[in-house]
Amino acid sequence: MSMAASDLLRQGLVSLQTGNLADAERQFQKLLRLEPRSIPGLNLYSVVLSQLGRFEEAEIYLRKVINLAPPSDASLYNYATILKALGRPSEAIEHFTHALALNPGAADILINRAATLTELRRFEDALIDCDKALSMAPGHPGALHNKGNALAKLGRLSHALDAFEDALKAAPRAHETLTSYAMTLVALKRSAEALACCDRALALMPDYAEALAVRADILSENKHYEEALRDYEIAFRSRPKLRSLAGHRLHTKMLVCDWSQLDQNAAAVIAQIRNGSTTCTPFVCASLATSSDDQLQCVHAWQADDPVFKPVWNGERYRHDRIRLAYLSSDFHEHPVAYLTAGVFEHHDLNLFETTAISFGPNSNSPMQRRLKRSFEHFIDARDKSDAEAAELLHKLEIDIAVDLNGLTSGARPHVLKRRPAPILVNYLGYPGTCGPSHDYILADHTVIPEQQFGAYSEEVVWLPDSYLPTDNKRPIAAYPHTRSECGLPDSAFVFCCFNNTFKITPNVFDIWMRLLRTIDNSVLWLGGVNGIAANNLRTEAERRGISSSRLIFADRVQQIAHHLARQRMADLFLDTWPYNAHTTAADALWSGLPVLTCIGNTFPGRVATSLLHAVGLPELVTTSPADYEALALKLALNPAMLADLRTKLKANRDTTALFDTARFTRNIEAAYLEMMRRLRAGLPPAAFSVPSSEQLCR
Repeated sequence: MSMAASDLLRQGLVSLQTGNLADAERQFQKLLRLEPRSIPGLNLYSVVLSQLGRFEEAEIYLRKVINLAPPSDASLYNYATILKALGRPSEAIEHFTHALALNPGAADILINRAATLTELRRFEDALIDCDKALSMAPGHPGALHNKGNALAKLGRLSHALDAFEDALKAAPRAHETLTSYAMTLVALKRSAEALACCDRALALMPDYAEALAVRADILSENKHYEEALRDYEIAFRSRPKLRSLAGHRLHTKMLVCDWSQLDQNAAAVIAQIRNGSTTCTPFVCASLATSSDDQLQCVHAWQADDPVFKPVWNGERYRHDRIRLAYLSSDFHEHPVAYLTAGVFEHHDLNLFETTAISFGPNSNSPMQRRLKRSFEHFIDARDKSDAEAAELLHKLEIDIAVDLNGLTSGARPHVLKRRPAPILVNYLGYPGTCGPSHDYILADHTVIPEQQFGAYSEEVVWLPDSYLPTDNKRPIAAYPHTRSECGLPDSAFVFCCFNNTFKITPNVFDIWMRLLRTIDNSVLWLGGVNGIAANNLRTEAERRGISSSRLIFADRVQQIAHHLARQRMADLFLDTWPYNAHTTAADALWSGLPVLTCIGNTFPGRVATSLLHAVGLPELVTTSPADYEALALKLALNPAMLADLRTKLKANRDTTALFDTARFTRNIEAAYLEMMRRLRAGLPPAAFSVPSSEQLCR
């Protein structure tokens, strides 16, 4: 190296060490103009670029280093850290591993490989690296931090807290550790402590996007939407491509009916989904005006870095007197999934099936959970088990069919089934879409997944007759309320209602609702489950459309589901939403005797109400366009006799058609399970099939 180059290298190194990155960049640029193949110059320049957050440029210069000379453990380590920052974790692992082959005693390389393994959800491997690093450097805060992350992902939350606490004793100002600690506290439902941890992290690093996003998620989950949106916006400005951030930000805006720039934000998220981004969760994707192909693409992107686990079940053939059937869910408590399925569990034929519940949710001891415990032969609390332990449990129990009732919703444990713990794995009910290739089958019907959309599902589609949605015909409806005034409704008005979650209400749907109110003078819109910010925004949107906000009436939340069902009888017509329909909410309305008007959509979430209306014998309430939906709503509001006939028909059909025949539904779903088992025993792979209806069987 020339004298001039040596001086530039020395000056650049001093600037780098003193934090003067701008001057360091200038010195190294001059050096590389003099000697473009200088290994030290290329290495140090890439370090400067990395510290400036210019990882794409840094990767180019480090690649030159590796191509120019036999790589050192330092150059491989630096290159791996850049690849990790660029969102290329699998490549980063290769280079960390190569670096360790050259320097097996390097704790820092092990620590960073552990962090990358955690990104790839290879949590057990990450733990091995952390323990090795801690044997070399006891009490190392980075190793403890990464160990805590891996333990948290494995569901060993109390051990994760111990690791984070030890890390914070060694490095109390580590904002990344505080953020991970907060995430673990969230998982343990200790939101107040989690918020305090986020606050500590943000006091140290006010613009740290990860901490802002975690705090926003906590605030949104606890319905502090205004504060959540502030944090999301700050995080989004600095890290717009942070995993799940854009989707959660958009979803929270939809929850509060903040429609400012909604179309632009949704279009941007959909474009990112189509480009393979992970900025949107599959659930949020399902709530947008996307196609089934978009939803499949979102799931594939979301799972792209998932590791391939060694299967727990390896083809053993079980010899059981009864089929061992397990349902997996975090929702075995007071939850819509439990309300829908409780009757099915009670009706299972125990001569054919041995039933087990694997519960990943709270041990609430609520009335619903007590009922569920009575309905299963075995009810196992598995919330504290890691994914690997839960998979081993299913294998030990020799479960024949494992039915995943979570899918990709909150509380899901997808890496249990990715370990193939049973011969047959089924995606059902909790998530209205594909869960990816880990499942063999998805239970649906010919309406929610038409045959032309089979290609958008990784699973084989099984059509149940009638509707795929289960119901419980034991659900009581309270005698109270007796009058509209008890619900805050005008006695003589025509009452349109919608009890869907607010994120399902879109400007286009709301436009139609407001036009209906404008046309029907003595009418009101009754909405349920609306948070205060959404209520204010909807009032503003109504006034903007020339409708007095006083004609929007917001139902208070009630404690007893029986009272909620009863009050729906006070409404005249339930107006559905799209692209995400009423699901449980539509079943509630129909069970209460309230007609539901829907517009069929293109994807599973937007076709559910149509499925229910066909199953209850009211296909005339299904429309195929927004214009037809609006026209039929207007016609029913102006024609009391026609609407009364529909109510009378619904009342008669409720007890005679398929939708609320829980025993019939249970026989149908059991027929699906029996056919899956028949194929397995015959050595046939999973394949799509249709369960014949009772009418077909009688022919």
